[in-house]
Amino acid sequence: MSTSFFEALKNRRSYYGISKESTISDAKIQEIVEEAVKYTPTSFNSQTSRAVVLLGEQHDKLWNHTEEILREVVGNAEAFQSTAEKMAGFRSGYGTVLFFEDNNVIAQLQQNFAAYADNFPIWANQSNGMLQLVIWTALEQEGLGASLQHYNPLIDEKVKQEWNIPENWRLIAQMPFGKPTATPGEKEFQPIEQRVKVHK
Repeated sequence: MSTSFFEALKNRRSYYGISKESTISDAKIQEIVEEAVKYTPTSFNSQTSRAVVLLGEQHDKLWNHTEEILREVVGNAEAFQSTAEKMAGFRSGYGTVLFFEDNNVIAQLQQNFAAYADNFPIWANQSNGMLQLVIWTALEQEGLGASLQHYNPLIDEKVKQEWNIPENWRLIAQMPFGKPTATPGEKEFQPIEQRVKVHK
C-alpha cells in the first residue's frame, strides 16, 4: 500500500470522513510517531517536540471533553449544532495524535544562547510543523486519512489533567485519523510560478 514520498505528499489532504478502522496495527502507528519525533529536525538539535497518541476509548474521551468545553463556550444549542457535528466526525476516527512543545527545553536554550532567545519559540513551532507534516504524510502512505485541528488553548488544562501531561508541555495541535470514508473535494492551486522563483 505504500506510495512514493511525493505521491503521499500530493495525496495528503484533510480527511473529515474517517472511521474507527485502521489500515495498520497500533504498533505500526506507534512506530510512525516515534520515528517521526526522533528524526524530524529541530534547531540546535534541541528535540523540543513531544507527542501523545490516543487510541480507542482514550481518543473518544478527547473529543467528548472537547465537545463539552466548546458547548459551554458557545452556549446556544442551535449555534452549537455544526460544532457538535464536527466533534462527532473527529470522534468517529480511530485515534488522535496530540502535538506538544517542551517549554522547559526552549527556556534553557534561551538562557544558554541569549543572542537567539527570541527565535527559539519560533524555531520550535517550525519544527513542530515539520513533525506534523511528517506524521500526516506517513499516515497517508499507510492508507489513513487525517486532519489537523487546533482547539488549544481551550482544552489545554483538561488534556493535562486527563492524561497526566507535564505542565511544561505546551499543546500545539490535534490530529484525528482513521480509515477514510469520504474523498476530499478537488484542491485548487495558485500558479506555481507566482510562488517559486529560481535564479541561475
